[in-house]
Amino acid sequence: MTNTVFSNGWLTVPLSDLLMSLETGSRPKGGVRGITAGIPSLGGEHLDSNGGFKLDNIRYVPLEFAELMTRGAINNGDILVVKDGATTGKVSFVDNSFPLSIAVVNEHVFLCRCSSLLNSKYIFFYLFSNSGNQQILEDFRGAAQGGISQRFADLVKVPLAPAAEQTRIVEKLEELFSDLDAGVAELKAAQKKLAQYRQSLLKAAVEGELTAEWRTKNTPKETGVQLLKRILKERRTLWEEKQLAKFKEQGKTPPKGWQDKYPEPVQPDTTNLLELPEGWVWASVEQISSCVADGVHKKPNYVSQGIPFVTVRNLTAGPGICFKNIKYITLNDHLEFIKRTHPERGDILISKDGTLGVTRVINTDVDFSIFVSVALVKPVLKSMSQFLGIAFTSPVVQRQMTPKGSGLVHIHLEDLRKDCIPLPPSSEQQEIYKIVETCLNEVESQELAIQHSLTQAAAQRKNILKSAFSGQLVLQDPNDEPASLLLERIRAERQKGESSTKKRSSRKKVAKL
Repeated sequence: MTNTVFSNGWLTVPLSDLLMSLETGSRPKGGVRGITAGIPSLGGEHLDSNGGFKLDNIRYVPLEFAELMTRGAINNGDILVVKDGATTGKVSFVDNSFPLSIAVVNEHVFLCRCSSLLNSKYIFFYLFSNSGNQQILEDFRGAAQGGISQRFADLVKVPLAPAAEQTRIVEKLEELFSDLDAGVAELKAAQKKLAQYRQSLLKAAVEGELTAEWRTKNTPKETGVQLLKRILKERRTLWEEKQLAKFKEQGKTPPKGWQDKYPEPVQPDTTNLLELPEGWVWASVEQISSCVADGVHKKPNYVSQGIPFVTVRNLTAGPGICFKNIKYITLNDHLEFIKRTHPERGDILISKDGTLGVTRVINTDVDFSIFVSVALVKPVLKSMSQFLGIAFTSPVVQRQMTPKGSGLVHIHLEDLRKDCIPLPPSSEQQEIYKIVETCLNEVESQELAIQHSLTQAAAQRKNILKSAFSGQLVLQDPNDEPASLLLERIRAERQKGESSTKKRSSRKKVAKL
């Protein structure tokens, strides 16, 4: 294979020419589930996106199995590449900070061991770069859960610098990345503090602490208890109007005693709930709502244009309801679906499957339908919607949303209806919303600034790597041994290693005879 030669003493060389071995681990018969001791076995899930490791939920292989393995044992300086699955091509480097004294890789990870004449971290940094990673993925085969083969090592063309320059490049990269990592760590710490502040703000809002001083100067015209009575009266009126409309549609006269069939909403269970400020009251979600239901239970037939169909991902894609990349249904399907659940401005959507408890107040007049994974709470008084959006998002209510099920968990509607909401007077609800909205706008502004800085840091990391492997990061020394001579010595080392392997194999055959 012809290698490209550069005037600065560099070469482009297939990765396969620089490795002493390229192997995957293996799997014991019967798998590794249920094995709680032995030798740690690393899969793709244990490689993080920064080239390091996340060693939670480690699985093990039996000690006797690991001793029989002739491949897959991890050494200092090894490069690990995810072979298949959703994270195919992810790369990590084993250095002195690797916390496991002994470990192996499983059948989903390639273990790359470089020539001892190379700076293996230099090779890792190239594979970690955009250019290197793209070349790894050129060998990707299959669908979403496909993978790569050992052929990737032939496809990846490494810009091979002289050995001395490799060391200088690695040292400079480590220096720059150390500063960059410190900045990123500070940004993420600030992100975490903002998230904590957001939760503290919402907690204070629905426990009454946020408006404690306001209450000393403002006497409400209507207490929370009186407000709840008004809500319950209006709730019953809405139910009666709906029933009368049904009788009329069916051409029937309302039977005697039909009003007695009104389903009373569940009462709040305040046994383990905190004591609310004077003038506040606990109310169940069902008490303050004319409807608590989920969306259609069958997957609809999607069309290229039509009525938007909202699922959990449209609630989790960002603030508000995200209508980008949304799927559509026909008008006829929509008209059928809203007979069960009709989302309207002022209603509240809550994710009940997948990412649980994500809450969005509908602040649009766009017509749409919802899937079964989304619950709809229709407040009796739409004037309370913004406060209820705060309440549902607060830790006080979120911790009541107990998921149920094994494997994929869900929030059940019967449980959501029983969840308890702190209900302050209407005037105090408005004050709470005003304060929270102002504070959250500032939080979101800071979060956007932090995210922008994190994006810039990621771009800077890519530019640094690009500079490193184009010969522009460090000064070059004309006295360095050129990469062409280094490659010759690597080839000699590889041939020597292959000869030793053949001799060992021959001795084993003779011993068996």
